[in-house]
Amino acid sequence: MRSEQNRRSFIRTSALTAAGIGLGINGFAENLGPASRQLFAGGTRVGIIGLDTSHCIAFTKALNNPAAGIEFGGFKVLAAYPYGSRTIQSSFDRIAGFTVEMKTLGVEITGSIADLLKKVDFILLETNDGRLHLEQALEVIKAGKPLFIDKPIAASLADAAAIFTAAKKANVGVFSSSSLRYTSGAQELAAGKLGKVLGAETYSPCHLESSHPDLFWYGIHGVESLFTVMGTGCKEVVRVSTPETDVVTGTWSDGRVGTFRGIRSGKSAYGGPPASALYGGTVFAEKGTAQIGEYAGYNPLLVRIIDFFKTGVLPVSAQETLEICAFMEAADASKKLGGIPVSLDSMFSKALLKR
Repeated sequence: MRSEQNRRSFIRTSALTAAGIGLGINGFAENLGPASRQLFAGGTRVGIIGLDTSHCIAFTKALNNPAAGIEFGGFKVLAAYPYGSRTIQSSFDRIAGFTVEMKTLGVEITGSIADLLKKVDFILLETNDGRLHLEQALEVIKAGKPLFIDKPIAASLADAAAIFTAAKKANVGVFSSSSLRYTSGAQELAAGKLGKVLGAETYSPCHLESSHPDLFWYGIHGVESLFTVMGTGCKEVVRVSTPETDVVTGTWSDGRVGTFRGIRSGKSAYGGPPASALYGGTVFAEKGTAQIGEYAGYNPLLVRIIDFFKTGVLPVSAQETLEICAFMEAADASKKLGGIPVSLDSMFSKALLKR
């Protein structure tokens, strides 16, 4: 265990150092710079890393369907590397079954990421275990392949920063998002349908996994919805936590307030019908109050991923994804400190100390 931790620490440190992140929060933001962009260079071959999540099946069925719509641009999943978590049992137990199913969908299974990268142009990094994402992403970035990283982008803010800084140095496009970002209501409200968003309350299931900071594992869905409508600029977080519920309140630098409610009991946590009822929220705006709307499945996110593969334009900036990570780490810190406010700046500073 100690050697594994040291290895991951070395990877993270090397990536941050190579990207030239300076000291202090201002240096962190300035040196990260705008999200990197890799222009589309042709090809429609998609590869998947990690067959321990249902997302790999959903994405492959959509892209490889002979009747796939023009919005998917002819992109197909041709190959996959199955691992994937080896230590989170609920994820590891899925790999064998999903591997067989992927073969029935016409996908070649490779023995390594290196072999996978020889066969494809773009990568969907689907490994459920965020602790593995930095190491896996660095191998893809080194090969110059644009990639989408499924939630969570990593299991820490420091690892997420290392991914983006390595991508910036290599000029390789990387973005990460939960599918909850692309509910139609959230997108319309974020675009100003009711004027400026003054505040929001979102909710989602919030199951916990001991290997990850609490909200990184599943609460990230509702946090992503919150940032979709509120935008960046959160300065501090307060968390109230009980065995069944988390309530995390963020204060933005312009005085706006956004709240995420994470649920671990009842139908809204464990899958009572309809599935769309598991996620949602309310937005308070200049011209009225509205619901974010029902969850629409994976395809709206997949359309954005394919657009990114075709154009190189990132749908979500590195800065926003990193602020989401800082928000979730600040929530963990607030819980440990008994519910006192914790600034996001302190989380960025802590991440810098880990480089």
